[in-house]
Amino acid sequence: MENTKKLKIYLGISYIILVSTFLYFFFANFSLQELSSYEFIKNNINYFSKIKNNNYFALLSLFFLFVVIWVLLLGFGSPVALLSGFIFGKWVGTILIAISLSAGSLILYLIAIFFFKDLIQQKLGNKMVFLKELFKKNEFLYFLIYRFIGGLPFFIHNTLPVIFNVKIINYFFGTLIGMIPQLFIIVSIGSGLEKIIKANTTPPSFFEIIASKEIYLPLIFFLIIVVISIFLKKKLYK
Repeated sequence: MENTKKLKIYLGISYIILVSTFLYFFFANFSLQELSSYEFIKNNINYFSKIKNNNYFALLSLFFLFVVIWVLLLGFGSPVALLSGFIFGKWVGTILIAISLSAGSLILYLIAIFFFKDLIQQKLGNKMVFLKELFKKNEFLYFLIYRFIGGLPFFIHNTLPVIFNVKIINYFFGTLIGMIPQLFIIVSIGSGLEKIIKANTTPPSFFEIIASKEIYLPLIFFLIIVVISIFLKKKLYK
C-alpha cells in the first residue's frame, strides 16, 4: 500500500512536470498575438501543404501524437478538431481526430482510474446512482449516448465514467462512434476555413466567412445536433 502511494506521487509529479514543460516551450516559441495573426495562419497553410506532399504519413503520425498529448494536458477537443480539418480536409481529418481523441481520452481515463477513482466515487458516486443503473443495463449503448450528448468540459467528460466502471473496449469504441457527428461538423468548419483563407490574400470579414456554404452548412447541422442532444439529455434524466 505504501509503495503504491509513493508510485502515485512520483507519477503525479512527473505528469505535472510534463505539462509545465510543454506549456513553457510552447509559449516561449509562440505568442498569442502571433498565433492569432492572419499572416501566421496563411503562411502555415503553405507550410503544412509542403509537409503533406513530402511526407504525408509522418504528418499523420505527428498529429496523432500531438492530439494524444493535448488530451493528456487536459486540452479541449474543438480546437484540435478544427486544426485537423484545416490541415487534412473533411474526411481524413474526421477519421484522424476521432481516433486520436479516442486514444487520448482512453489513456486519460486509465490515469483517472489509477489516481482518482476513490476520490471521484466518494464525491460523485451517490449523485449518479440512476445513471449507474442505466449503464448496468446496456453499458455500451448508454455510454454512446453519453458521448454524443456532451455538455461538459472535455477532460471531465473523459474522466467522469470512472464512476460507472466502463470497460476499456466500450469506452474506446463508444467514444469513437459517439463523437464522430460533432467532430465531422467541426472538422468541416476547419476545412472550410482553410479554403477561404487560401482564396483570400487579406483577412475576410465575419459575414464573408458565414456566407460561405463550407461554414454555414456545418453550423446548421451543429445546431440540429445541439437540439437532438438536449432532447436526449432530457429523456435520459427523465
